[in-house]
Amino acid sequence: MSTTSDSLKNIVGVALGVCFVCSILVSTAAVALKPRQDANKRLEKRKNVLIAGDLLKEKDNANIETLFNEKIQPAIVELKTGEQLPGDKITKELNPENYDIRKISRAAAFSQVIPSDRDKAGLKRIPTHMLLYLVKEGETISQIIFPVYGQGLWSTMYGFLAIDRDLKTIRGFTIYEHGETPGLGGEVDNPKWKKSWKGKTAFDENGRLKLEVLAKGRADPGSTTEIDALSGATLTTVGVDNMIKFWFGSRPTDPGQKIKGYYRPFFEKLREEGLNE
Repeated sequence: MSTTSDSLKNIVGVALGVCFVCSILVSTAAVALKPRQDANKRLEKRKNVLIAGDLLKEKDNANIETLFNEKIQPAIVELKTGEQLPGDKITKELNPENYDIRKISRAAAFSQVIPSDRDKAGLKRIPTHMLLYLVKEGETISQIIFPVYGQGLWSTMYGFLAIDRDLKTIRGFTIYEHGETPGLGGEVDNPKWKKSWKGKTAFDENGRLKLEVLAKGRADPGSTTEIDALSGATLTTVGVDNMIKFWFGSRPTDPGQKIKGYYRPFFEKLREEGLNE
């Protein structure tokens, strides 16, 4: 009896020892790899910023950091006023180098609650300040790349929408992170569908939203303001359309909706400064 008991103790002891050693190895590997993982995430996001602005060619894939630094000027913008945050107001959290939408949205000091009647994107909270990307050609802004995100059917979709300096025309669109159904809602990441956004007219002369992501069907071949629905993914498609309205304002044709859009103050500021002239 004693021998059996000692044997069980030995087995349990060995198992616990192996588990302990493995946990140490896994923890050590996780800590050691985190800087590399963070660097890869940063690089992937910068790559998608460049893709949205149609600035990345296949030959440039090995030089993403260089191209980003040459073409892009990050800017922290206060959503309420549309004002860029001056350098002396930059903090650890509100810093282009380590700005994190998820973390900022959870921090009470740097986020705001969305009234239910305005929350078309289903986010509940968003940052008070957003990191935007100004594309410069010399000293001139040629386009602005806006982060956009909102709820789809199963997930929060994260992407970028690039708008020309005329403040009307779409330069590009991309979704870089989502959890939608592969082959259906997952087609938000289809290069062909994303390419169809390029050249569309997003806003009218007064800066009001005109773009519509159709819930079903295909856009009229002659339309400059319609985007095809994703086949078999109505709710994901509606989620994309709601996301655009949340950030840029409801369309004049939307019955009973007067959503201003959280980027609207920034747009108004750019128009006042004559960027589109």
